[in-house]
Amino acid sequence: MKSATKAHSLTSSKSGFTLIEVVIAMTIMATLTVLSTQNIQTALRTKIKLTQQIDDMSQVRDALRVMEKDINLAFHYRDLEKEMREEIKKGSSAKTTPTPKPQDGFFPGQDANPFNPGAAPGAESAEQKENDTYRVDPTTHFVGKEDQIHFATTNTSRISTGEQQANFIKVGYSVGSCYKEGNKETTGKCLLRRSSNVVEGDITKGGTELVLIENVEEFKLRYFAEGKQDWVNEWNTISGDGAAKGKFPDLVEISLTIGKGEGTKKRKISMQLIAQIRFPNNEVSEGKKAATGAP
Repeated sequence: MKSATKAHSLTSSKSGFTLIEVVIAMTIMATLTVLSTQNIQTALRTKIKLTQQIDDMSQVRDALRVMEKDINLAFHYRDLEKEMREEIKKGSSAKTTPTPKPQDGFFPGQDANPFNPGAAPGAESAEQKENDTYRVDPTTHFVGKEDQIHFATTNTSRISTGEQQANFIKVGYSVGSCYKEGNKETTGKCLLRRSSNVVEGDITKGGTELVLIENVEEFKLRYFAEGKQDWVNEWNTISGDGAAKGKFPDLVEISLTIGKGEGTKKRKISMQLIAQIRFPNNEVSEGKKAATGAP
């Protein structure tokens, strides 16, 4: 009788889980489920946040690249042929000796006029005078301030092969108000790119403006070139100082910051870039001529 009872108790103890064991197991599973769900939600939020940051940084980087390309290809027009003729005129006017007769297109002891062989140094042909009379030099000034910049560039493109397009255009960058499509309600500040195929006239006016990037909080520019001891906030080839008048800068520093979101969740993305003008085409200064031995 005792052995039968003992066997029955052993069989009962191995038949399943007790209520306490089941409750403990369910509690553990529920805890793991909650923790897993929280981790997944956190990972998704982090992914969305990183994706937004990457998108915002890409927008800023793309805007800076557009500006950099325009600045790299800034076009400073100079009529080198006309400058050379003017130098010849200066050289001939400085001489006080009588002008000898030409011999085979050359003058004894003097260089021939490469633009009109046989003529006196500095003399212009009728065709040259006519070209100078009707020639209109393009406006390729460079006007830059702390928050805007205007210049000519060869960074041009055609939408179709039959479209007429100049070899260079004038562009400008500035910050202005953004408006919702179809109404006059502003949505913040935007970086605007102005472009025009017509370069004549005021370099700071004319053309069509397009939004380059929205939510701009800071747009700052500085300039540097030979003759400057440090970066400057303004550059003007029309009314600037001796280092800027008639000359393009060598480097342009661009600082751009945009803000996304609102309140405590607002995030800022800032980038800085130094764009080089690849061919400033400035007249060589007398000091540099002497240092390099350039003519």
